[in-house]
Order: sequence, then structure tokens, then C-alpha cells
Amino acid sequence: MKEKVVVAYSGGLDTSYCVKYLAKERNLEVWSAIANTGGFSDVELKDIEEKAYGLGVAKHVSLDVTDDYYNKCIRYMVYGNVLKNNTYPLSVSSERIFQALAIVDYARNIGAKYIAHGSTGAGNDQVRFDLTFQILAPDIEIITPIRDQVLSREAEIEYLKKEGVERDWTKMAYSINKGLWGTSIGGKETLTSDKGLPAEAYPSQPQKSESEKLELEFAKGELVGVNGKSFANKIDAIKEVEKIGSAYAIGRDVHVGDTIIGIKGRVGFEAAAPTLIIKAHHLLEKHTLTKWQMYWKEQISNWYGMMLHEAMYLEPVLRDIEAFLESTQQNVSGKVYINLHPYRFEMVGIDSAHDLMKSDFGEYGEVNKAWNGDDVKGFTTIISNSLKIYNNVNKGQLEL
Repeated sequence: MKEKVVVAYSGGLDTSYCVKYLAKERNLEVWSAIANTGGFSDVELKDIEEKAYGLGVAKHVSLDVTDDYYNKCIRYMVYGNVLKNNTYPLSVSSERIFQALAIVDYARNIGAKYIAHGSTGAGNDQVRFDLTFQILAPDIEIITPIRDQVLSREAEIEYLKKEGVERDWTKMAYSINKGLWGTSIGGKETLTSDKGLPAEAYPSQPQKSESEKLELEFAKGELVGVNGKSFANKIDAIKEVEKIGSAYAIGRDVHVGDTIIGIKGRVGFEAAAPTLIIKAHHLLEKHTLTKWQMYWKEQISNWYGMMLHEAMYLEPVLRDIEAFLESTQQNVSGKVYINLHPYRFEMVGIDSAHDLMKSDFGEYGEVNKAWNGDDVKGFTTIISNSLKIYNNVNKGQLEL
């Protein structure tokens, strides 16, 4: 009997090569599994299944991990307004751990000897998958054909053509990773420092040209309403925002950053829902949180995003950070108003019962109601004391 290998399969070029190669060249019984993090429709999942069986897999399954992904990760990224390098909402890097966890569990259930993934040797995903597999399934051997053979996309296409696999190879010129929290796009342009992705490389194309208003409602930091419609299921709310925002091609950008292995990398992405939700949530927090809540959230959230990006989701300290982030959301409830335009948007304002601007203490730049001028004079005298002392001792050093 042939030994079983589970391939983390997406239907794309790299994983298609893995399936064909492992069955023919390694003589293994290939079981394919796609861990869906909310980026695929039923039609797309059916198409992926047909492609898998067309490649000759013994068995294909779809593992839906969308609920886990939202409850254990996405909502904390929203609480933290997590944008890697102030740009990237961790669309792919945050979901890989949940895909890896699902693949490990499935491999154990069917008694597989091997797990395979299609990561290259020059990116982050190889570490994310390998690390999770090594920690949770040290007895299952990892196979990585693309990495081990140092294959180019062109070489993979040629191999599959030789094996009689028929696809639209022009579409496979780009590596597309789609999930609930956005889609990443990699291609020849992202391998350079000066070239941008062509418009046609993005899976979603603009459908609207006239501006419109968008209203997002949050309850304790979570999105619960879109344009007056309430959503009990937060995932459906995210999908609704994605549908509205992607019609304007909002959320397109190119992320540049440091990989886990130390080299710089570029990747294109489109993430209408994450971009709009995070920016709206951040604006609502500016109105409802204190200065020091905002300050420490920013420090800790940046670190939390870095740990997620670098495959350290299983580190217990992240559970501690998540508890802190959730605690800060007690008063982050209200509505945010946004104007949408082709390729851009603008935050208009908010309405919240917890809006700290709506106080009896004063109106910024206009009227003070809870103190007088003498109070401010005395306060300023005291708060300036340390600098007065410094300037007195080190005369001239504070002069500009």
C-alpha cells in the first residue's frame, strides 16, 4: 500500500505541481485538503475540488476554519487596528496558522505519514507552515517540492503541461491567495522594487464610479451593522463591506516589509473590508478611548501584529495581549460615517454614546466649562518646572 500524504491544496499553480509530483515521482497516495478561511464561494470550492480530482488525488476535502479565524484572530486585529508597516492588514500571514492547524488535524485523522505544502524557499509561508507542523505534529514528515527543487513558476507550468494538465496558464502568472481578510497578489512585478501590478492582476475590478455613503456600526469593537442592517454573524458583516468596497477598488496597495528569514519582500493586495473596517474602528476609538488607552494599544498592537506575521501565534503571551485588547473595547460602540469614491474613501465622523468630545467640560478651541484661566496659569507653571530647572542649570542648551 502507498503511504499517504496530505497536500495543503489551494488549486493554484504551486499546490497543483505538488499533487502531480508527489503522486508520480514519489509514488505517494495524495490526499488534498483546502483550509478555507472565508475567501471562497461554494462555486469556487467546487471548482477547486474538480481540479484536485483531475490531478489524480485519492481524496479531496474542504476544511472550513472561517469561524475560528474570525473569533481567534480577526477580531483582535480589528481591536488593535493592526496594519503591518501602517499598510498591510495581514491578509495572508494571519490566516496561515489556522490553515496549518486544520491540515495537521486532518492528517492525524487519516493517518498520513507526510504533510506537503507548496511554499517556496524565499518567503514567509514556509516558516509558518513548518513551524506549526513541527510543534503540533513532530511525528509527521514535511515535504516541500517547490522549495526543495528551487522551482520557478515557469518550470512548474512546463512540468504540468508535460503531464497533460490543461489550465488557463496566463492566469497562473500571478500567485493569488484569497481569504476573508483580504487577497494577496504576487507576480513578476512584485519581485522588483520599481514596478507596480497591472490593474488586471487584481481579482476584483471597479464596478462603480458615482460616490456613495457607507455607515458602519460597532458594538464593543466588533462590526455589527452595515448601512443600517444588523448582522448577528460578524463574518457576514465583513463580507458585506467587502462587496461594497471592492466595487470601488478600495483597499489596493503594495506592501513592502521584512520577511521572517531576513530579506525584504513586496506583495500586492486588495482588502476593501479590512481597510474600511480598521480605519473606521480606529476613528471610533479616537473618540471613545483615553489618551493612555490609545497609546498603549498602539504599542502592543504593533507588537501583536509582528508576532502574528512571524508565525508566533502559538506563543502563550499572545493570549495575554488578546485579553488586554478585548478589555479596551468596552466603550468602543457607535456608528462611523464614510464617503466612498473610486479607489479611495474618506472618514466623515462618528456617533457614539461614549463619545468623549460630548462632555460638560468644554468644546475644543472654543469654550472651557470646568476650569478658568487662573487654573491654566497655575497648571502651566507646574508642568513647565522640569524644563525651567534644566534651562537654568544648562543655560543656552534649549535655545533653537
